[in-house]
Amino acid sequence: MRTFGVEEEFLIVDPSNGSPLPLADLLLLKDTGETADPADQPMLAVELHQEQLEVITHPHSSLSGLAAEILSGRAFADSLARNAGARIAALATSPLFVTPHATSNTRYDALLEKFALTAREQLTCGCHIHVSVDSDEEGVAVLDRIRSWLPPLMALSSNSPFWNGTDSGYASFRTQAWNRWSSAGPTEIFGSAQAYHQRVADLAATGVVNNPDFDARLSARHPTVEIRVSDVCLDPRDTVLIAALVRGLVETAAREWKSGKEPDMVPAIILRQGAWLASRWGIDGELLHPLTHKPDTAR
Repeated sequence: MRTFGVEEEFLIVDPSNGSPLPLADLLLLKDTGETADPADQPMLAVELHQEQLEVITHPHSSLSGLAAEILSGRAFADSLARNAGARIAALATSPLFVTPHATSNTRYDALLEKFALTAREQLTCGCHIHVSVDSDEEGVAVLDRIRSWLPPLMALSSNSPFWNGTDSGYASFRTQAWNRWSSAGPTEIFGSAQAYHQRVADLAATGVVNNPDFDARLSARHPTVEIRVSDVCLDPRDTVLIAALVRGLVETAAREWKSGKEPDMVPAIILRQGAWLASRWGIDGELLHPLTHKPDTAR
């Protein structure tokens, strides 16, 4: 059974009014001081802005094990926030207007300098699913074969109708904000691990991006594929559902590759339209069918 894990990003908010609070560094300091055995706790990380915190599970083989750690991770992060007079909110964007406070480190300082307003405004919380693969070759074969299924996953997870205090009209405005990054979005067929790595190298050679923000990619740190299209889910049971669906898609795609089935050659520009529909309507309107690429009702 393939192992899988989840990275969830959360807003840190004032419990009295829901306003985001720039406390990430403080919460991590409390984590360092209060955790007796870090191996028993989910991993925490800062993000681009101080108003958000990332909770990272360990790899799991069982759905029940992953579900338990997702719950305990949320509870642990919220307990740290409570100790600082705040709470953790599973919202992919804030319903309120907020001026984010940047996290200061070498990586984020460079992003802010290069991407300006795009980076300064990027207070968004996603949910990334990692699923193990046997090799980069298998991983790229999986990426080539799951592309059409990513917009429905986005639709299922949609949890960000607001942007800067305004109802955006979108089910997932986080997707719209995220797609302002230069390398975000769906990819064309790669065909091989060599071609994938060459594409990444070519992007790096432009001087614009070092680690591409593809909708799905090989992890740079783990032997996994990383699926990055989902909003953080309000209900942890939905996170578990998305993770289970992603693992199923990865396993199915890997079996298709091994059996010699070719990937769907649908162009990335069509997939981008599917992603836009998913972002706009969630599951309340039409999506592009993953097999026909024609509009069809989501429900």
